[in-house]
Amino acid sequence: MGIERILKHLMTAERHVRQIFSPMHLERIAQTIKASETRHSGEIRFAVESSIELQPLLQGQTPRQRAIEVFSELHVWDTELNNGVLIYVLLADHAIEIVADRGIHTQVGTQYWEELCRTIQSEFAQGHYAEGALRGIQAVSEKLIEHFPHEGGGKNELPDTPVVIG
Repeated sequence: MGIERILKHLMTAERHVRQIFSPMHLERIAQTIKASETRHSGEIRFAVESSIELQPLLQGQTPRQRAIEVFSELHVWDTELNNGVLIYVLLADHAIEIVADRGIHTQVGTQYWEELCRTIQSEFAQGHYAEGALRGIQAVSEKLIEHFPHEGGGKNELPDTPVVIG
């Protein structure tokens, strides 16, 4: 655990999330998720967090470990077809993680999710945060449409609104 990482987490606050993802951006993300879910039976969640809390940080919690924790906390795993996907952003580490439930993960595989994280990261590195998030959602949606097309009568099992974690 480096002091540099600890300082980044201590200095990155929720206000940084609000500067990068304005209410308008968050609404656009929600609408994109909502529209995409009319075309497949999966569930997409988008969560952004400024930093990891001090205790888990000092214990060396990685962005991936935190993303899996958030996946559980948001009940993304709790869908009928096990096809929920979380796009998780951790600002302090400049990290993007995608956690996919077993139903979709077995169809798509780790390599695809990792490549998609790099694509989103590339957009973020250019300051295109909303665009990167939307591109990620569209790419996840394409895979869900391919493997879990909407067959009518599906229900929205999870909220579409992005989650901002303080």
